[in-house]
Amino acid sequence: MLDIVRLRVLAAVAAHGSVTAAAQALHYSQPSVSHHLARLEAATGARLIQRVGRGIRLTAEGELLAKRANEIIGRVDAASAELSAMVGLQSGRVRIAAFTSALSVLVPPAAAAMRELHPNIELHLADAHPVVAKQQLRDGEVDLAIVFHYDDAPPDDGLRYTYLLDDPVYLLSKAPGRTLEDNRDAAWIAGCENCRAEFVGMCHTAGFTPRIAYVSDDIIVKQALVAAGLGVTTMPGLALRAHHADGVITSELPFRRRISLATFGEPPDPPATAAFIAALSSTQG
Repeated sequence: MLDIVRLRVLAAVAAHGSVTAAAQALHYSQPSVSHHLARLEAATGARLIQRVGRGIRLTAEGELLAKRANEIIGRVDAASAELSAMVGLQSGRVRIAAFTSALSVLVPPAAAAMRELHPNIELHLADAHPVVAKQQLRDGEVDLAIVFHYDDAPPDDGLRYTYLLDDPVYLLSKAPGRTLEDNRDAAWIAGCENCRAEFVGMCHTAGFTPRIAYVSDDIIVKQALVAAGLGVTTMPGLALRAHHADGVITSELPFRRRISLATFGEPPDPPATAAFIAALSSTQG
């Protein structure tokens, strides 16, 4: 395998025309330069330099390798500079998947903080239910996901979770009726299939099975149906912060969902991802 240090020595000899000049340019001793050249010849099995009088010149093989060495050195130096920029948060990107109300309420202030602190970091946002977002995370399509779960402890699914906040669940109705039990005979508006099990479970805890008359995963549609007196529903507080229709009465219920940041892989997270996590955590304080 060719050593990048020895390739730099050969390139310096080609550029400066002698071992002495190359040594001065590289701040090496002459014996060190000669040693690196000898080791490079041994590694390649080719004669790279030829002594001419009191000087040297590159052989055809040496000229070829010196040319390629400059190309390799240029790529290595460019990669090093790009990596340093990313580590120093002068470049990079963060791909984020989050459910709709998190994208509406939690992400914008964090994104604004990132733009202020790290203007060269690109943010890519995707609207995704936690089930989809976590799969995108495992597939490497996103760098982090904002998700929720209704258990106190995060699921044991191989992802790493950073707690953000508890999100209370509310009853939404047109007329006063502050508990689920008060509305056991009402027409209910349910959400998507992924969330319906939690909603039905809340009703079962209250001692009844809801009569589902309407189904929509759109918080504006659900609140419009409630405001029109067509039914009642439940909705997390984060969704109400994103949109709260006139004429809808809200009553906090004894249920919570926990919102967390999910990441995949062993820590530490890449610098840009860690910076966004810090921004998101700080803007929720």
